[in-house]
Amino acid sequence: MKTINQDKIIALLFVGLTILFLVIAMTNQTFFDWIFERHQNQWSWFIRPVFLIPFCFFAYKRSWTGVSITIFCIFTSMFWFNKPEYVNDNVKAFLQFEKDWLYSDWNYEKIMLIITVPISFFALGFAFWKRSLIIGLAVIVLMATGKIVWSIQNAGESGKSIIIPAIIGLIICSGLIFYGFKKLEKNKRQDSNKEKIK
Repeated sequence: MKTINQDKIIALLFVGLTILFLVIAMTNQTFFDWIFERHQNQWSWFIRPVFLIPFCFFAYKRSWTGVSITIFCIFTSMFWFNKPEYVNDNVKAFLQFEKDWLYSDWNYEKIMLIITVPISFFALGFAFWKRSLIIGLAVIVLMATGKIVWSIQNAGESGKSIIIPAIIGLIICSGLIFYGFKKLEKNKRQDSNKEKIK
């Protein structure tokens, strides 16, 4: 009981930190601009999908702490890397589009679209919490596809700059998650067989 409570307390702490980060980012224009300035470094584009691997692992292990820390890292990784010396014009245009979109008026369609983010993470976490590899991978594919389609449909030519990072991230994440899931399931079966022998 003590371990479970500790797990949830730490998880709540990082949920709070994530919410605090988002609130400050959306209410402080200077901080917001600084984040996106560093987000021009495409290493932050490539690393974000990779965090889905530990996210799925911690969901499989049913660790609230691991899941919440991973989500915190996904959001804050936008500014982990230095601002690049050279920035592709399409990257600049796409990030400017995202900034303008985030600071534009909040209508019904925008709210519904924003809600799909936590819903997607909930669906992904729930799938691996329940040990469903197929559903989990399907959610990851939908998340990547949705990001690509939304980017191209709304940002036009500059939106295509997201395609390569999204596809590479999808392939790497899906492959490693598939391998890791099978490995974990195999180890679980072996441990179960050992217990039966005892």
